[in-house]
Amino acid sequence: MIGDLHCHTRLSDGSMSIDDLIFYAKRSGLDFVGVTDHDTMAGLSRAEQLGKRLGIGVIGGVEMSTRDYARGRRVHLLCYLPKKPDRLEGMLRHTLESRDRAARESMQQIMRLFPVTEEHILRYAAGSGALYSVHIMNALADLGYTSEIYGDLYQQLLAKGGSCYRPHEYPDVWEAATLIRSAGGICVLAHPSTYNSIELMRELAEGGVIDGVERYHPRVKQEDIPAIDAVVREYGLIATGGTDFHGSNTSHPNPLGSCLTMQESLQRIFKLSKSR
Repeated sequence: MIGDLHCHTRLSDGSMSIDDLIFYAKRSGLDFVGVTDHDTMAGLSRAEQLGKRLGIGVIGGVEMSTRDYARGRRVHLLCYLPKKPDRLEGMLRHTLESRDRAARESMQQIMRLFPVTEEHILRYAAGSGALYSVHIMNALADLGYTSEIYGDLYQQLLAKGGSCYRPHEYPDVWEAATLIRSAGGICVLAHPSTYNSIELMRELAEGGVIDGVERYHPRVKQEDIPAIDAVVREYGLIATGGTDFHGSNTSHPNPLGSCLTMQESLQRIFKLSKSR
């Protein structure tokens, strides 16, 4: 029994539809797939219906964008199987609205620099809960200005410090983790290496607000693995795995099932969820 518990679709910043994600997750030999779009749970009902039809388990969730304000760093939390998802809606909606406002400001700046139209950019955002930088970059790629979504042009324009970058608001990581628990969800710290969250990982574990850590991820740093494993052991956390799948909207290939959550961890997730 295996699962890839970190996957995105067009409902946030992935390139693949819900239907295709579930189909290819089954075709890839997975027993479970985690649908964890950024700050939205809009696709979960559809995903669960398709999973039943195709014979693959769907673990519904959401990847929440937060900030470690003590260090000024971004942090992502994965919430799985929330019993009271409505408790998350206010925070998720606020994050999406802030992201959309910032991205639209960036888009207006981009349109002053390139002959791309708003209609062209928004075509890529159709179905998504907000406009993302990747939607802008896809439109610029169509016009031949780049061959990479997250290449040099992205760094110049839309990465933090870029000429068209506009910041947006994130909730506090501690507040978000506590909210996930109050919603009856399983709270997992996503890819701790990506945003240098190793110290925070231990603090969250000590504070008792996370249930697991995404131990297996395409961008985990080898030098961070001993620290991650030590915290997982010390606090009895669930070690999860996920590809962070975005389809073609990525800077490096990550096929479905590249990073896995194994049977023992899946069983612990289901058992813990039942107790909440």
